Amino acid sequence: MVNKSSKEQKFRRIGVLTVIAVYFLILVGGIVRSTGSGMGCPDWPKCFGSWVPPTNVNQLPEDYLEVYKQKRIEKNQKLAGYLDKAGFDKVAAYIFTHPSQYTETEFNVTKTWIEYLNRLVGVAIGILIFLTLLYAIPFLKTDPSVFYISLASFILVGFQGWLGSIVVSTNLLPITITIHMALALVLVALLQYVVVRVRERDKKTTLPFSSRLNVMIWAVLITTFGQIMLGTQIREEIDIVAFTMGNALRAEWIDNLGLSFYIHRSFSIVVVGMHLYLAYLIYQLKDQRLTRWTNVMLFIVLAEVTFGVILTYFAMPPVMQPLHLTFAALLFGAEFMILIIYYYASKRVHKKSVAIV
Repeated sequence: MVNKSSKEQKFRRIGVLTVIAVYFLILVGGIVRSTGSGMGCPDWPKCFGSWVPPTNVNQLPEDYLEVYKQKRIEKNQKLAGYLDKAGFDKVAAYIFTHPSQYTETEFNVTKTWIEYLNRLVGVAIGILIFLTLLYAIPFLKTDPSVFYISLASFILVGFQGWLGSIVVSTNLLPITITIHMALALVLVALLQYVVVRVRERDKKTTLPFSSRLNVMIWAVLITTFGQIMLGTQIREEIDIVAFTMGNALRAEWIDNLGLSFYIHRSFSIVVVGMHLYLAYLIYQLKDQRLTRWTNVMLFIVLAEVTFGVILTYFAMPPVMQPLHLTFAALLFGAEFMILIIYYYASKRVHKKSVAIV
């Protein structure tokens, strides 16, 4: 029993640390976007051909803009070729013909180091997830799912690293950024699930199963995921507007956004209502843990609405952009925690088909 408890504690500790690190990376990624540092390093995994970025433009060759642009184009040609052979000819054409890859960003020491630090955090997360996988090995005999989900997380973070290189080579091609964010949320969900599974799988059922509550949790979770994806696309529109306006006149950026922004903003009212109704259903259970996570969820919703109002009506302060993104991810995480905890607290009753509707 001591060994079992020890291995579970070690796994949970490294798992929780990894989850926190992923959320931190999302925050750093938001800072990269809000400061326009996404192309601070025009190559990958190195930065201007070095493991330690330059601190002065004099350290680079005079034709560095053309050099790194050509390297990106060659990499995109290979990617487009692979996609074309796999039957994704339209995707290949979109990637290779998109004008973003032919635009080069001049060296800026601040943006270079912001992007470089973003990559260092990504490497640290890779190490943490590898440690998570190692700590999951003892579960192969008792609960193989823990190991295989940890393995899936490790593979996914490797794929995220590769996708990050595509984001750079295509000069922040919009679709790649959206996929990058979606997979980050999937990674968070996998890690949170496996950490909670280790703690909850042997506990007794404490709650009756409610199909209404279960459906509502899933509806809120899926809706939040959709709002985050739409918000990511709006962020891409903002980048285009900012570039067109020379990163000036921030107060006018909102007026130049398309329909997706107004859908995102208006639908947020529905999203708030869904969260309030979900909270009402959960509070009726009078479960301490679910109540605590519901309180966290509502606090994040309030913060998100506040950030959204500030961004819309106060000229989009740069500091609000990464906060808005990070809290959106935290909201998804809180909802997913509610889903997992409720699942394990009611699963045995669910299997017996004793339901409250």
